[in-house]
Amino acid sequence: MLAAMSASPLTSRSPGDACARSSGDACPGALRLHRADDGALARIRIPGGVLTPRQADALGQAAERLGDGELHLTSRGNVQLRGLAPDCGAELAGLLDAAGLLPSALHERVRNVVATPFSGLDALGAADVRPWLTGLDRLLCGSNRATALSGRFLFALDDGRGDVDTLGADLTLLSDGDDSALLRIGDGDAVLRVPSPDGPLAALTAAEAFLDAAQDSGAWRVKDLPDDTAAALPREVVRRLRRADVTVAPDRRPRSPAAPPPAHGPVPGSRRGTALSVGVPLGRLDPVQWRLLSSAGELRLTPWRGVVVTGIGPDRADGLLSGLSGAGLITGPGSPWAGVGACIGRPGCAKSLADVRADAGAAVGPSGRLPVYWSGCERRCGHPHGEWIDVVATPGGHRISHVRGDRAGEVATVRDDPAALAAAVAAARGARTA
Repeated sequence: MLAAMSASPLTSRSPGDACARSSGDACPGALRLHRADDGALARIRIPGGVLTPRQADALGQAAERLGDGELHLTSRGNVQLRGLAPDCGAELAGLLDAAGLLPSALHERVRNVVATPFSGLDALGAADVRPWLTGLDRLLCGSNRATALSGRFLFALDDGRGDVDTLGADLTLLSDGDDSALLRIGDGDAVLRVPSPDGPLAALTAAEAFLDAAQDSGAWRVKDLPDDTAAALPREVVRRLRRADVTVAPDRRPRSPAAPPPAHGPVPGSRRGTALSVGVPLGRLDPVQWRLLSSAGELRLTPWRGVVVTGIGPDRADGLLSGLSGAGLITGPGSPWAGVGACIGRPGCAKSLADVRADAGAAVGPSGRLPVYWSGCERRCGHPHGEWIDVVATPGGHRISHVRGDRAGEVATVRDDPAALAAAVAAARGARTA
């Protein structure tokens, strides 16, 4: 192992952080398939991660009939289908359209909306964000201007508890009670206060203002804007909202501290029938696991690669929990897979230097204080936000870093020694031992 090093900026970011429009927006979608080493890949945007049983069943059928049979959850609560034949696009589109998963062919890649998974289920949020979710998606799909948004641009709808406010979205709506919403533009503490019913319109207005501001710089995301342009953007949003007769006032709210993923198991205080929160090891669901979930009730896919199942009858909850646990899903505290994530790695990605999913499985051990994410290359596709242990495959071995925000410190490298790698990762995570 190499000696620890002082904190330094991350050497690279995921493709979603690229800022030059000249390179083209290559984000895959449901209608634009991406060619990977394991076949074509489709990314289906699911605003708020919400799926009816019928929609979930359609996705499962598509994975089994057209792909590798598995459903891969993303860090934005979306679903990827892998191992697709390159000529299956028309059949896939037909399946998705029939299930109501393609409300607009022109907007399908810009429906990137994460939302508080437990909103409306417990008493912790200030207000239920589901009306915002349906309202924003309707406005997005009705805006011709919004079609120019990148597939990387992200909206977040936070019910006030601060969970998705931590995810680095371009535009975040936060509930401040039943009557008021706060719109955060980018990462700063400055927010705009608007009436809660006008929250979706304020978010769309800000997105369209961003597109106009980004024309000269070629920025894909708010954080890519030049400093002076970014500083002027909130003022332009205020001007447009007032022109639309929306009451708006500048305010401040510090970004929420990094929130842990939702606890697994029954959702405490669930008010809309029984709800269960389930973790998915490495975000990968096989057909048996998906059928168990999709037949249980409405699903909410989380940005932490988990699933919340809602509307479960109390008489079915215990049996479902036992069945999901038996199928290999995380249904309670203490699972060694809790907080462990990885990109697809080899053999699915040509850029990957290692089979990081197998590496993560070989190193999995006692749960730790910090999440750990395994990446097959410096791009770190799908990495978490906030604070985590970053394990990156390099030509010289696996490099382990402690990441806080955009800074990486305490770097060490382990070469060709699985036992030493597992021990180093466990130590970096602060793993709990007996």
